[in-house]
Amino acid sequence: MNELWDNILSWTITKDTWIVYVFFIVLATLSANLLQKRFLKKLHLRLLQTNNPWDDAFLLAAQKPLGWLIWLLGLILAIDIVQYESKTPVFEFIEPMQYVGVIIILTVFLLRLIRQVESVFKTTEDETGKNKYESATVEAVSKLLRASAMITGALVALQTLGFSISGVLAFGGIGGVAIGFAAKDLLANFFGGLIIYLDRPFTIGDWIRSEDRNIEGTVEHIGWRLTTIRTFDKRPLYVPNSIFSSITVENPSRMLNRRIYETIGVRYDDSNKISVIIDEVRQMLEQHIEIDHQQTLIVNFNQFAPSSLDFFIYTFTKTTEWVRFHQIKQDVLLKTLAIIESHGAEVAFPTSTVHLDTNNAEPVL
Repeated sequence: MNELWDNILSWTITKDTWIVYVFFIVLATLSANLLQKRFLKKLHLRLLQTNNPWDDAFLLAAQKPLGWLIWLLGLILAIDIVQYESKTPVFEFIEPMQYVGVIIILTVFLLRLIRQVESVFKTTEDETGKNKYESATVEAVSKLLRASAMITGALVALQTLGFSISGVLAFGGIGGVAIGFAAKDLLANFFGGLIIYLDRPFTIGDWIRSEDRNIEGTVEHIGWRLTTIRTFDKRPLYVPNSIFSSITVENPSRMLNRRIYETIGVRYDDSNKISVIIDEVRQMLEQHIEIDHQQTLIVNFNQFAPSSLDFFIYTFTKTTEWVRFHQIKQDVLLKTLAIIESHGAEVAFPTSTVHLDTNNAEPVL
């Protein structure tokens, strides 16, 4: 093929015409690049009208690499003409770089395609309108595929440049041991991130907390080294992934219900009304539409406190949403207070009774 190309150049290129050929090659390359941009733009608009997301992903991934490939081919032709005319030895080093350029373009295309496929999986919804695939898992697989594509591209490029891949891998093995000792914390965080992706104790958007390290907030990003958590006072908290393998993490976002557990005291003067009050409070909870009646529901007299007769409410709401839960809890407490007052009773508060001894005229507690 190279011999045929040299024959073509020898028949067509002269000392006075090679500049003209280079000019027209650059002009043709520019024109071809503009034409492909316009064609792909119109094709993209047409593909947007279809329900198939995969053709859109492939087209978006190929746009920039295709333009780069056209420019690379044009430059290769132009350089061949200049090399044939000038006979300069420096151009001998350009030939392997041409193949490396093609490898880089193909690698970039694969990286962009993986990114587009990741976006499709993240936006795919099921029948209920929720994401069909967990975004954290999709992101983890995407990162592994991108890393594999970059490593493969680098090894092929080194082989093209004349380096021995077996030697590179052997050196990488020895260097990997040294780097492993020097960057053990980095590797611990990497494997910690991998465990988070595999075990999935939490995902992006979950509210998590840990009393072991005073961590609490909403997960914003799970990286290979750090997990970003936004605390409730809107401060970013960057936690190394290795920490999560040695602490207990609570995930309130995965609660099935929220619990209402309150103790309420009634005056000792209203002891004859405590039984009917408890019965009506229990009936109110059993009829409340926001209370989950499949869960434990208890309203019972609890203890003789120093200043009150205490009964407690133990029940669960259907919602787990923090704001909505407190609205329901407020409604339950206000209705309980109304029941107590409807019987002429009162909620107790700490009191002391002073008895006066009329003989000694001294107060006795």
